[in-house]
Amino acid sequence: MATKKLKHWFDKALAERLAQAILPHAPDFDAEGFTAAIAAEIDALELKARVALIADQLRAHLPPDYRAALSILMKILGPENPNETGMFSEYYWIMPIAAFVERYGLEAYAPSLAAICEITKRNTGEYCIRPFLDRYPEKTLEKMTAWSKDANVHLRRLASEGLRPRLPWSKKLDRFVRDPRPVIQVIEHLKDDPSRFVQKSVANNVNDILKDNRSLALDLLRRWSRGATPQRRWIIRHALRNLRQQGDPSAKGILDGLGPS
Repeated sequence: MATKKLKHWFDKALAERLAQAILPHAPDFDAEGFTAAIAAEIDALELKARVALIADQLRAHLPPDYRAALSILMKILGPENPNETGMFSEYYWIMPIAAFVERYGLEAYAPSLAAICEITKRNTGEYCIRPFLDRYPEKTLEKMTAWSKDANVHLRRLASEGLRPRLPWSKKLDRFVRDPRPVIQVIEHLKDDPSRFVQKSVANNVNDILKDNRSLALDLLRRWSRGATPQRRWIIRHALRNLRQQGDPSAKGILDGLGPS
């Protein structure tokens, strides 16, 4: 995707690709109308607005029953992503489907969470999970705790990335900005994860927590530093990268305790 600006991958051609994927599962789908509606507006829009437009037109052109529409979309996802890559890889085209769930799925919790599970195995569910955390925090945290122990690396990553209090390109999770302890309970299961893909997310999550709850996050990292595995040592160093650059003495103390990298 490096040959052109990211937003330009979400264009009329992508609308046509989605329409052709949908038609075998929904013969009455108005592929021409769907593509035309997107082509009429998309060139003037930036990335997030382009993704939202495609999601809105999926809603307008698929069956009015959300569950029926979602079932069709799940059939076009294709095979799972076998690589530890995120949303800007060959699976980028699934982003509007994730936005469809984010924008229209809140009243259908169970099928939407099942869809997010499948989406994240190919692209990412880190954005579409967040409205569910706002509306249904307890049971969504329970689900993400289960994902943190899953064999699938993409689900384990989502358990951390979706809970980041200050995830870029997304609305803050104010409840976890105020009190990140529920987030910490989930990422405790990931502090020794063997995947660098997951480790990076956990480190970024702790880096988010440091911005609003510095003492709590530093205490967490001090605790994690005791008897730290190589995986945890990498997480701690990456989580403290900003404070280290600032010459923060607390960060230096934790890092010195880890010894040489």
